[in-house]
Amino acid sequence: QVQLMESGGGSVQSGGSLTLSCAASGFTISRNCMGWFRQAPGKEREGVATVESTGYISYADSVKGRFTISQDNAKNTVYLQMNSLKPEDTAMYYCAAGAKYACYSGSTIQAVRFHYWGQGTQVTVSS
Repeated sequence: QVQLMESGGGSVQSGGSLTLSCAASGFTISRNCMGWFRQAPGKEREGVATVESTGYISYADSVKGRFTISQDNAKNTVYLQMNSLKPEDTAMYYCAAGAKYACYSGSTIQAVRFHYWGQGTQVTVSS
């Protein structure tokens, strides 16, 4: 059974940092594209970052230079290091898995290409 379990969310002040973790089970992350998405109240789900085992990584323009996605294949876990957090980063953050081609969607990370989703972890950034 495929499962994705996010952790690491919380409340921080603007400029602070958080690291999210996504522990995967039931499949091997190195054989897939792994992504982080977020959704704020009243807004559409937004692709934040993706990583594929060949080393291909993509980021949304809104987080470039501040967020870093990485994966530990031995732990079957994906991470999202978030620095210089802003109030507009406040959202529910979701981990997702898809076939490798999901990582190669052009300039926009497309949620429809991801088939497995975690339950999410809340990130709140106060000004």
